[in-house]
Amino acid sequence: MLKKALKEWYITHTKNVSGIIDSLKVRLLVLNCKGEEEGLTEDEIAEIHVVTSDIHSLTRLNTSICWQQARLLWIREGDANS
Repeated sequence: MLKKALKEWYITHTKNVSGIIDSLKVRLLVLNCKGEEEGLTEDEIAEIHVVTSDIHSLTRLNTSICWQQARLLWIREGDANS
């Protein structure tokens, strides 16, 4: 049961990190365009801060995942540096 829950968590939180980052960037672009054309509400300004923070966090997570996958590939292929 725990193993199944962990697999589901892994799929929802790490498999599509790039897609989530892209959708957050689109949302940020929409908010920025709206801010240039008209004023933003306090909630929208707060959302910009949250979205920016989420992009930063998910980018770091994606970098870590890519590094770990590369390391696994190097180990499997018998890289001289491992």
